[in-house]
Amino acid sequence: MRTIKGPAIFLAQFAGDAAPFNSLPAIAEWAASLGYKGVQIPSWDARLFDLEKAATSQDYCDEVAGILAAHGLVVTELSTHLQGQLVAVHPAYDAAFDGFAAPAVRGDPVARQAWATEQMKFAAQASRRLGLKAHATFSGALAWPYVYPWPQRPAGLIETAFDELARRWRPILDVFDENGVDVAYEIHPGEDLHDGVTFEMFLERVGNHPRANMLYDPSHYVLQALDYIDHIEIYHERIRAFHVKDAELRPNGRSGVYGGYQAWADRPGRFRSPGDGEVDFGAIFSGLTKHGFDGWAVLEWECCLKHPEDGAREGAEFIASHIIRVTEKAFDDFADGGTDEAANRRMLGLDR
Repeated sequence: MRTIKGPAIFLAQFAGDAAPFNSLPAIAEWAASLGYKGVQIPSWDARLFDLEKAATSQDYCDEVAGILAAHGLVVTELSTHLQGQLVAVHPAYDAAFDGFAAPAVRGDPVARQAWATEQMKFAAQASRRLGLKAHATFSGALAWPYVYPWPQRPAGLIETAFDELARRWRPILDVFDENGVDVAYEIHPGEDLHDGVTFEMFLERVGNHPRANMLYDPSHYVLQALDYIDHIEIYHERIRAFHVKDAELRPNGRSGVYGGYQAWADRPGRFRSPGDGEVDFGAIFSGLTKHGFDGWAVLEWECCLKHPEDGAREGAEFIASHIIRVTEKAFDDFADGGTDEAANRRMLGLDR
């Protein structure tokens, strides 16, 4: 067993144009003041980070690490959620996702995909230069418009989508392998990798690639009515990153899992600040600790009710209170009888 690292915070939901959220030194000072020990950096946000520069310059990566170290922080992972999304986009979502891309490739799906692929490879190289072992991202989606089986799906439609998804990701995974970094796909509705079954479909198609792994975020399982504790038991060997995010699912006579197109505050399933929803984080930290997860517990703050700065302040203490310092001895060692192999054989009646 290992002690989970933390608390850490994903900076994406906090970065902005006003101080202290508009530069890495300022936001680092803010995060440290709340008690965080690590930050997960959104690689697309130029106010905080230059991904291409990090991929090619060790000096720049050392500078980033130094800025954080001055405040007692480290990088936990880089994130390419927006770029990973663009590796695979169904045409129905072209307009919605186009803004994630660099201006030069917007409106051109082929160029946009090539740009996203290059970004992912930059992320592998930058992660290595920063000494990181895992990377957080999305898989993108080709089959998501067909998630509900009506109208009836043509035979082979989903298989073709996953074949293509794997074809696009396999070269990226190989680059991550060359750089010694795991890709942790956030299992998330809206992505083709949105539950255990779809992760397995993808994993099979990339030849059980050792770098194809998971970012575990229980909030996305709550909103699917998926057993998030059993998920750890099944997939713990592939869990490489962890978002601490709460949620609640309270279906009623008017709406359920699908939400009726309502705004987040009115949906039966909605994200909450840690401790305000229904996720059993005690069981989660116990399960991950039991299975030796040695990554970071990273707050991803998303709540439709609470102010983000309150969520961030409370989140550091919440995570710290759930981290289990693993024991170095068994609780019943006081009753150790000091037996040896000969005594064991006698106890089993093997020497009669």
